[in-house]
Amino acid sequence: MTMLAVFRSRAQTLDFTAALRAAGVVVSAVNTPKEAGVGCGVSARFADRDFARVQAVFRRRTYSSFAGFMKRVGERYVFC
Repeated sequence: MTMLAVFRSRAQTLDFTAALRAAGVVVSAVNTPKEAGVGCGVSARFADRDFARVQAVFRRRTYSSFAGFMKRVGERYVFC
């Protein structure tokens, strides 16, 4: 299953994406879906099997624009 880390800041998304790659997580920067309700933005997309590693990287950093994690359910994304 696909998950997203949603941010309101493009710069913070790209910083988080780089940190995840450095930790060995396969990640890509994608457009934030409208379900997130944060306007036009960029999110970090990764596989749910990597969620524990993603959370570990996230806890070691500070992101003021973080809006939450979303998971794909059917054709939509929902906050988890």
